[in-house]
Amino acid sequence: MALRAVVVGGGIGGVAAAVALARAGIDVEVHEQARQLTEVGAGVSLAPNGLRILDRLGVGDGIRRLGSRYAASQLRLPDGQVVRHEPYQFAMAGQNVGIHRADLLALLAAELPPGTVRTGHRCTGFRQDDASDGASDKGSATVSFADGTTATADVVIGADGIHSVLQGFVVAPAEPVFSGVVAYRGLVPRLAEYPDGAIRMWMGEGRHFLIFPVRAGELLNYVGFVQTDTAVRESWSASGDPAALAAHFAGWDPLIGRVIAAISGPGGSGFQWGMYDRVPLPRWSDGRLTLLGDAAHPMLPHLGQGVNQALEDAVALATLLAASPGADGVPRALTAYEELRRDRTARVQLGSRRQGAGWDSSGSQLVDRRWIYDYDVWAEAVALTR
Repeated sequence: MALRAVVVGGGIGGVAAAVALARAGIDVEVHEQARQLTEVGAGVSLAPNGLRILDRLGVGDGIRRLGSRYAASQLRLPDGQVVRHEPYQFAMAGQNVGIHRADLLALLAAELPPGTVRTGHRCTGFRQDDASDGASDKGSATVSFADGTTATADVVIGADGIHSVLQGFVVAPAEPVFSGVVAYRGLVPRLAEYPDGAIRMWMGEGRHFLIFPVRAGELLNYVGFVQTDTAVRESWSASGDPAALAAHFAGWDPLIGRVIAAISGPGGSGFQWGMYDRVPLPRWSDGRLTLLGDAAHPMLPHLGQGVNQALEDAVALATLLAASPGADGVPRALTAYEELRRDRTARVQLGSRRQGAGWDSSGSQLVDRRWIYDYDVWAEAVALTR
C-alpha cells in the first residue's frame, strides 16, 4: 500500500514537495489556506542547484520557456562603476535563471494529479497516534483545519511558511528575527535601455538595488534593499511607496531611477517587504511530522537561495520517504531527511546574513557560492538509501 502524505502549504516549496512525492509513488494531498493557489507578483532567481531539481521534477522545458537565463552578471557601485568579482560570488552567467514566482508555481502545480490541492484549508492543529509514549513509528498523523475538517496520513509535511503553525508542534514557538532591512520589490516592463538577460546589483553603504529579468525577458524584477531602525511587518503583499524608494536611491545610477519611475506606469507594481529569518532550529521533525522550506529554515534573500533550498528539501524528503519500508519506517526516514538537510540550510541561513552585510558595504564581503551551486541533493539522498 502506498504511503499517504499531507502537505500543509501550497507555496512553491509545498507544491514542489507534492510533485516529488507523487512522482515517487506516494499518495499526496496539499492543503492551502488561501482560496486559490497563487503567488504574488515578483520574481525569483533559480540557481544551478535548484534548476537541476526542476529538471528532475519534469518542469525544465517550462522553465526554459518562461524563465530568463542570465547572459551577464554584474556588480556595480552606486554611480554605475563595475565591480570586478568571480562568477561564483554572485550569479553564474548562462547558468542562473530569473522567473516569475507565479509562473514557477503554475508549472509545478500542473504536474500534480487532479484533485491533489485543497484550498481554503487553514491549519489550526495537529496530533499523531502513539507519539507521546515513544512509539511514533506506529499509527498515523492528523491535521485539523479551521473549517472543522481533518486530514490523516502516514506523514505530515509543514510547508506553511515563516509563520508556520506546524512548527510549534516540533519545537517551542519562536518569533522571527527582523533583519533591520526593508525591501521594496515588484515588476516593471523591460526598459529598452536595460540589456537583455542581465542581472545587476548596485551596492552602497546601507542599501543595495537588484534587477533581473523574468517572463522570458518581458518584465524586470527589481528589489531595493534599505536598512531601517523601524521594524516593518513581514508581508509579501504590503504596498510599497515608489516615492520613498526613489528618495532612498537618489543620486545613484540613472538607470535605477528610470526603473523606479516605471513602477507607477502601465504594468508596474510595487510592494514593501520587511525581511525576517530565524536562528537555525534545533530539530525539524517529531514522529510523523516534519518541516520544509521557510517553516524549517527561513532565510534572507542575499544568497538567492530561499526557493532553491526548499526545492532541495522537496527532493530529499521524497527520495528518503520512497525508500522507506512502509508506513512504520516514516519516522526513521524523517530523521534521515533532517540529518541530511539541517546543517546545509543552517549554513545558507547564516551565509545569507553575512552576504547582506557585504552588499551594504559596497561588496567588501563576497561569499564563494560554489559549495551551494555544485551540490546535488538527489545524489546525496540516494546514497543514504543504499
